[in-house]
Amino acid sequence: MEVVQRLIEVFNRRNDDWQAVLAELDSDVEINDLDISLDTQVFRGHEGCREWLTAWGDPWEDWRIEDLEVRSLAEERTIALFLMVITGKQSGIELSRRDAVVCTLRASKIADLTYYNDQQQALKAVGLEE
Repeated sequence: MEVVQRLIEVFNRRNDDWQAVLAELDSDVEINDLDISLDTQVFRGHEGCREWLTAWGDPWEDWRIEDLEVRSLAEERTIALFLMVITGKQSGIELSRRDAVVCTLRASKIADLTYYNDQQQALKAVGLEE
């Protein structure tokens, strides 16, 4: 759980500290973003992580993560639930939604990350419907 907690804290600081981000990720990490990847594109490896964050962050002027709750699902699997607050780059409109990230770890690094823009969908996917 601590690995996922640290990764989200680094994202939330938004200081472009790539070394801190990459330190938490397996070199072969696979990222599925069900928010931006309608064609189920998988971002792979450290370079894929950079591509993903660029694609995800491009439409936003500002964003922040609030109300973070990280739960252990199994020995190597974790879900992070949070409130994502975003401001559109073009519109300036601030929106908030309950997002989630499901991670699988390998050797204490995140090996698989799936991003959901709907906590209920994420909870259902891991068998924890609320």
